[in-house]
Amino acid sequence: MRIRPISPDLLVAELTGRLADAATRAATDPAGPARLRVAVDGAPAAGGDDLAAALVDPLRAQGRPVLHVRATDFLRPASLRFELGRTNPDSFYEAWVDEAGLRREVLDPAGPGGTGRLLPSLWDADADRASRARYVDLPPGGVVLVSGSLLLGGGLPFDVTVHLELSPAALRRRTEPPQQWALPAFDRYAEEVVPASFADVVVRADDPRRPALVEPGGNG
Repeated sequence: MRIRPISPDLLVAELTGRLADAATRAATDPAGPARLRVAVDGAPAAGGDDLAAALVDPLRAQGRPVLHVRATDFLRPASLRFELGRTNPDSFYEAWVDEAGLRREVLDPAGPGGTGRLLPSLWDADADRASRARYVDLPPGGVVLVSGSLLLGGGLPFDVTVHLELSPAALRRRTEPPQQWALPAFDRYAEEVVPASFADVVVRADDPRRPALVEPGGNG
């Protein structure tokens, strides 16, 4: 593999071009006009929510309708998330995100032949109740960006996957102390799922000011 350093602005520009091209192909899918479903996956310290948010305006400037969905708005109720305690890394890994709800309300309607009627958020974790968000209509050729942690390897139907990779040292250095209880879950994800081995785009994000794209071929 080859490691290509890139500035944050150029990373956004390059991803925008790739996603806009892929959205064009999705809009003419023989299985039925579709929207492009993109995962922006990484530990919170990697800044996936920020990267997804930074892609919204450039994609719209390319004529692509965009919806940014955060996985933290699709958490399960507290009674289920905290059944084994508030800081249980195995529960965080296996049971925090409502993957069925994310599929039902976002990914399936955005897929081939889907209605395009998407729900931006399902659950208000702070209030521990339904978010009461209104549905949004995303036309064919649009892009839905789903950002969050532990999104890959579980069968969620994404068309393009972007993984922000942190070295173990950077993950520990950049994770705030109150969230360090979750570090074993990210270690388990790296070992069991190995998202960097199959994601469509892998970005090394140890230093947010100096990201690097991991590309096949060459010397790493």
